Amino acid sequence: MSELGKANSDRPFFITLPVVGWIDVFTRNDYCEEFIRNLEYCRKNKGLKVYAYCIMSNHIHLIAAHYDGKLPAVIRDLKSYTAKRIIEMISDNLQESRKEWMLYMFRFFANNTSQNSQYQFWQKTSYPIELFTNEVFDQKVDYIHQNPVKAMLVNDETAYVYSSANPDSPFIVDEG
Repeated sequence: MSELGKANSDRPFFITLPVVGWIDVFTRNDYCEEFIRNLEYCRKNKGLKVYAYCIMSNHIHLIAAHYDGKLPAVIRDLKSYTAKRIIEMISDNLQESRKEWMLYMFRFFANNTSQNSQYQFWQKTSYPIELFTNEVFDQKVDYIHQNPVKAMLVNDETAYVYSSANPDSPFIVDEG
């Protein structure tokens, strides 16, 4: 999050959270729902404002802000806690057919960095883009919502379950 750490702005940012090696972790509902629980916790308890989101199989897009300029710290905590929880869930899941392979890959990526002792789940960067204008904000919301359409997962953005474009989304976004 160091590239986001320089931002003292309370403006919204477009953020991408890629899984290391672009591993398709979020093909399982349990892992998506764990991320949503953690995102909701940050909203309710840490002042995170989320304006749009989409959970793809190997990355997550967010438009988020924090009005006290603490977005870097909140995203860091979100990533850290979510990584630990999902790795625990994978380790404990007897039905996870890819368990050994995923844990091996998370260990492999942790070996390339001194920050992670055993596993690394998220890529270091979050590709943040500060959204200075309403036009750019709207463009990024459209990009996020069209992501599952362009990936040919759905024909209509409102049909994708783990997206703020879906009116029945399990996560309520803030008004922009």
